[in-house]
Amino acid sequence: MHHRHMHIRDWPRHERPREKLLARGAAALSDAELLAIFLGSGTRGRDAVQTARDLLAGHGPLRRLLDLSPRQIAGLPGLGPARACALAAALELGNRHLAANLERGEAFDHPELAGRYFARRLRGFGHEVFAALFLDSRHRALGFEELFRGSVDGAEVHPRIVVRRALAHNAAAVMIGHNHPSGDPTPSAADRALTTRLKQALQLVDVRLLDHFVVGDGAPVSLAARGWV
Repeated sequence: MHHRHMHIRDWPRHERPREKLLARGAAALSDAELLAIFLGSGTRGRDAVQTARDLLAGHGPLRRLLDLSPRQIAGLPGLGPARACALAAALELGNRHLAANLERGEAFDHPELAGRYFARRLRGFGHEVFAALFLDSRHRALGFEELFRGSVDGAEVHPRIVVRRALAHNAAAVMIGHNHPSGDPTPSAADRALTTRLKQALQLVDVRLLDHFVVGDGAPVSLAARGWV
């Protein structure tokens, strides 16, 4: 069924973005559907979802679009100052929520929460950044640090520094992550080899490596979920 020339109010109820969000949660929505909720209405006879798809096609992916300044976003079709401010505020609210979780020692017991945290912190960079989340024995956050910048091919990531910072935090466990600026989160052979090296180095000081997240567009990839940690 094609929705290009239909208004959202004419769609089957389960396909409308707001109803879908309430029924299934925000994570069930596509990038275009999430953006459409901010748009509210479309432009030039197109509904909000189609307008959002046009924005993503012309200025996306979502990471690139949301990295624009509020002034730049305000100038895009279907947006304007009010919607640009709402988007910027929503992003900052998300950042502050994650920061608050970290500050109050939130337990990172679920891979999805940790993956979202790494994605939020690392997705915006145009170059590779390697970071570590240090945890206590109950997997509560002790600190988050960006440790290396440049190619994460093993040569630029030094296990001894990760070990040193883990000991400085008195960490019992560590999660690591890095971004792929290309947007493709598929782990490379180098990512897998680095994970093994870091796991072995941390084991020498009785610190567990719990996961390695690769961040690109869409959901981050957990190497632990693939059985590689």
